[in-house]
Amino acid sequence: MLLRRPVLDAIAAGRVTRAYRRWDRARVKPGTRLRTVVGVLEVTAVRTVAAASLTDADAAAAGVADAAALRRELAKRPTGEVFRIDLRPAGEDPRIALRADDDLDDDARAALDARLARMDTTSSYGPWTAATLALIAENPEVRAPDLAQRMGRETQPFKRDVRKLKELGLTESLPVGYRLSPRGRAYLRN
Repeated sequence: MLLRRPVLDAIAAGRVTRAYRRWDRARVKPGTRLRTVVGVLEVTAVRTVAAASLTDADAAAAGVADAAALRRELAKRPTGEVFRIDLRPAGEDPRIALRADDDLDDDARAALDARLARMDTTSSYGPWTAATLALIAENPEVRAPDLAQRMGRETQPFKRDVRKLKELGLTESLPVGYRLSPRGRAYLRN
């Protein structure tokens, strides 16, 4: 579920507590945790509502000017049910602490070795993790399309792979490009 940055900031500040989406089926459920640039958000409730029943108060809770504007936004997707999704801040993104943890003992290193080996083994295009980590280490703040081209890859699959490394705390996204996290640098030091 994508939320624009101003909405995320408003949720983090407590000014926005819900979102509305028109979907063919619920895409989230209560308890779903969403990692965002402002931290983790938790979905606390999901229910269908009639678009015609939306009020200005409903719109305000979603950070929208009024009910008419909310209905216009929902009408951009003409089919599906309207879902009301209640959200709350649920803490910091755990990847932040993970990527800062550069104290890799033998067990942590072995676990990373195993995860990266599994990623390489299951890849349809062969091993990629070591080359990608090395490329990012040598080229911080370089645009993803440029890095992907250097590896002879398409941009979107390359970015998906870098996100996998980010999940392990090895890389960080920057306004432009990536860099190795302290954990990633410690891992490459051997």
